[in-house]
Amino acid sequence: MSYGLEGKVVIVTGAAAGIGRATAQRFAEEKAHVAAWDVAEPAGAAVVAEVNAAGGQGAFWRVDVAQRAEVEAAVDAVLARWGRIDVLVNNAGIVRDAQLVKWKDGAVAATMTDEQFEAVIGVNLRGVFNCTRAVAPHMIKAGRGVVLNASSVVGLYGNFGQTNYAATKAAVINMTHTWARELGRYGVRVNAVAPGFIGTEILKAMPQKVLDGMVGHTPLGRMGEPRDIAEAYAWLASDRAGFVHGTVLSVDGGLVVGT
Repeated sequence: MSYGLEGKVVIVTGAAAGIGRATAQRFAEEKAHVAAWDVAEPAGAAVVAEVNAAGGQGAFWRVDVAQRAEVEAAVDAVLARWGRIDVLVNNAGIVRDAQLVKWKDGAVAATMTDEQFEAVIGVNLRGVFNCTRAVAPHMIKAGRGVVLNASSVVGLYGNFGQTNYAATKAAVINMTHTWARELGRYGVRVNAVAPGFIGTEILKAMPQKVLDGMVGHTPLGRMGEPRDIAEAYAWLASDRAGFVHGTVLSVDGGLVVGT
């Protein structure tokens, strides 16, 4: 199904793997111009080849979204190449899981470190802020644009061992609501997607017992695929979702319902 996105200029952060890669491919099928941002250069180049093969136009920039200067330079480069930015998909994210306090035999055995906390805050939260702040003025000037933020079901109900990750995903939801209020008057729509358990490379590497538990908590009885999230992004970016604004779309197979 085509959503009428041909020729649209789309930035996808974290485009080198998983959901980001599937999202770049999905927009390529729409014949969009895809700016793939990631820190993984060889994988990013491969994504561009896939985008071009699928009918889109692709270009890769190495961007650490936690670094404001890199983000702003990449925005300028996208504008120099294609002249505008129609869609920003804030997909980049990392995990550094640990319990807040791991207690064993009556004593503290370990804690979440400052480094683990700050790394996730930097990419998952500051990165979304940096990218949106850099892109929004150009969308405002154009009188149109779509910002799509990657949240998570854990941002809605938390998750064991993910203080840092869950905090960022909850914050992304509230930034989405705030920016919807601020940017809607300029014709810029802002929404978030909250994936459930998605079969990315990282998740599939987990023990089978853990994977079975995830599926067991999902009413549809399966894990999602990156393509499921990419399809949601494509729809939200299109005019078919033209009155969808400030919402959080759970794409989780009913996980929240079944929790």
